[in-house]
Amino acid sequence: MTELQIEAPEEVRARLCLALDTDDLVEAQRRARELGPWFGTLKVGLELFTSAGPQAVTTLQGLGLDVYVDLKLHDIPTTVHKAATVLGSLGVAYVTFHAHGGVDMLRAGVEGLHLGASAAGVPTPRALAVTVLTSDDSAPPHILPKRVESAVDGGCDGLVCAVADVPEARSIVPELFVAATGIRTSGDEVHDQRRTATPGDAFAAGADLLVLGRTITDADDPVAAAAALVDNALG
Repeated sequence: MTELQIEAPEEVRARLCLALDTDDLVEAQRRARELGPWFGTLKVGLELFTSAGPQAVTTLQGLGLDVYVDLKLHDIPTTVHKAATVLGSLGVAYVTFHAHGGVDMLRAGVEGLHLGASAAGVPTPRALAVTVLTSDDSAPPHILPKRVESAVDGGCDGLVCAVADVPEARSIVPELFVAATGIRTSGDEVHDQRRTATPGDAFAAGADLLVLGRTITDADDPVAAAAALVDNALG
């Protein structure tokens, strides 16, 4: 297997995550190979994981990139603990939980990640708590700080936020890792997202990781779109 050529500067590439929102693992792998020079992390979401399961993770890990498993686990603590134990054993970089599940559920998930990683002899994934979905523009103001607090008390390593929420989240917990979603370049279709922002806005807000999907993968020329994104980020 030929190693991917890195076209983006590593300091930028390390902060970009490509969402592989497809149920076709072959297509996901093709996209990852094509766009890997600009993205250091690949996101396996509910659609792809439902279709291919852990094989989606191991196949994409074969490309030498980090994998972000975005299942937004949200169930009773015992179930989340067991699911997180499996995910922790896969050697992925990130796993998401929905902060709405509460402190006990988040803590069970974090413990499961540590248990699974320890048993498999791999690094423990970062546990990221999803705060308020980017499709939700009706959450009352108290929800974000409440869910950030739950993430901290549950032992999570970071948060997933809309860009508009990053400054407030940072003001509450400056040290936590923050992944920003709902990223769109200027003029793009927003689809079902209600709270979008540009990559430049996300970097300026202090996001550590930008998760991008359709703004790149639905472009007429995804490679050109990725290259333009990096050029703009550097500008």
